[in-house]
Order: sequence, then structure tokens, then C-alpha cells
Amino acid sequence: MMRSNNRDLLVKSEWISDQELDAILRILRSLETPEIFCSAHELVDRNRIVSKKEKIWKESRFYYLRPFRFLINKN
Repeated sequence: MMRSNNRDLLVKSEWISDQELDAILRILRSLETPEIFCSAHELVDRNRIVSKKEKIWKESRFYYLRPFRFLINKN
């Protein structure tokens, strides 16, 4: 298996086998979807809180958020 994923802690671990790493990465890939990301975050847009998935996803695509916009994790 090529360990070219951006999971530094998992990839550099000497105690995890390739099969275990594959299983963990499959689980993480299935959980890291835009829908789940948007349902776990809220967007603060100046003086209001936005929970619409389209607006959260549109705003989170920027590397830096625009001024006076913040992503808040609901957890």
C-alpha cells in the first residue's frame, strides 16, 4: 500500500499494520463528506448565524474566510 495520504500521525506510526491503516482510512473517507461537515458546523456572518448547508459549503471552500465570517463547530 502506498502511504501517500495526509494522515501524518497514522502514517508515521510503527504500531499499525497496513490492513488496519486501510480500514481506518476507509472509515474516515466515508465520514468526511461535505454533508456531514456542513451539518456539524454553523457559519457566523457578521451578526447572524447561518445553518444552511449551501452557504456553509460555499464559504468553507475559501482558504481564508472572508472578513467577519467564522465557522463554529457544533460539537
